[in-house]
Amino acid sequence: MQTEKNTSEQTWYETDVEIKNTDGLHMRPAMKFVDVASQFECDITVSNGQTEVDGKSIMQMSMLAATRGTRLKVRASGPDGQEAIEALRELVENKMLAAPPSDEQKKS
Repeated sequence: MQTEKNTSEQTWYETDVEIKNTDGLHMRPAMKFVDVASQFECDITVSNGQTEVDGKSIMQMSMLAATRGTRLKVRASGPDGQEAIEALRELVENKMLAAPPSDEQKKS
């Protein structure tokens, strides 16, 4: 789900993602997230519903303590905010943060 919200002077793009990785958002996937986020000029924030952090800071991302099943809201504001949201959603949901293969998938 991707939405666009206008505040007084800024347009915020946002999406909700779920951590599917068995080990959660530990340091390695968090660093991949930060690496992708840092490729964009826009401001990026990530929230677990209780804490909102800078999506470009590995130290702040680790504060989320996002385990498997945690839902995160990713928000971006700036000239490439929409592209950033799309790239980060793809990363979390479909790439290296995906759930590990099932036993059946391992056999084939």
